[in-house]
Amino acid sequence: MKFTRKFYFITAAAVFFTGLAIILGFWQLGRAAQKEALQAQIQAQAGQVPLTALELQAMAPGAAPLYRPVRLSGTWEQAYTVYLDNRQMNDKVGFFVMTPLRLQGTGQVVVVQRGWVGRNFEVRTQIPHVETPQGLVWVEGLIAPAPSKLFELGAAASGPLRQNLDLRQFSQETGLLLADFTIRQTGAASDGLLRAWPAVALGVEKHYGYAFQWFALAVLIIGLYCWFQIIRRSPARFQEKPHDVPSPRL
Repeated sequence: MKFTRKFYFITAAAVFFTGLAIILGFWQLGRAAQKEALQAQIQAQAGQVPLTALELQAMAPGAAPLYRPVRLSGTWEQAYTVYLDNRQMNDKVGFFVMTPLRLQGTGQVVVVQRGWVGRNFEVRTQIPHVETPQGLVWVEGLIAPAPSKLFELGAAASGPLRQNLDLRQFSQETGLLLADFTIRQTGAASDGLLRAWPAVALGVEKHYGYAFQWFALAVLIIGLYCWFQIIRRSPARFQEKPHDVPSPRL
């Protein structure tokens, strides 16, 4: 076997890309482990006793435990209701209805994801009718981040119909001192709203899938390298030996 520059270059490339694939595979396994730990934490939070408004107020900013149950009383700030467009529930497109709730006893204001309502596809700018009870109400739900942001062209819209809702910007816009989290209201459908919220999915399975692909790529690189650079370059391994031919008799 001749060890040429090409051989050394291919060897170095094989080692580099094999190592890179292995590193990325273990990184994906690490991401899966992190999300499994977070999933376990979410499940543990869901089994806790519901928090009250006073307990929420006592928490430092950013310390509210996500997906912890709450049971709150307060009054709706109906004038600041927002309808997030292009949101799905039960495979139907409509609006997420978001209304600030001023908590009783603390004055803190938190945005509540009240539920989903259908839209008028003939008049796309029509605001659907949603009943908002007056006076003191009780809300049960889970502490949750704001709904995921969707792609939108241009600057963020204002007004009741929007594509996304940024809590900090909304607080400046309305003058309400909003909490840095939302409440995802749970329970049966009411006020014309559905609350069939999907289960929290962190996508752990996809990280295991990516890890398998990276490890498979590493094995493929090693296999191809061994076949083309070692086995096929070996002069004696697959060389056929000539058969003994008897000499012709004179």
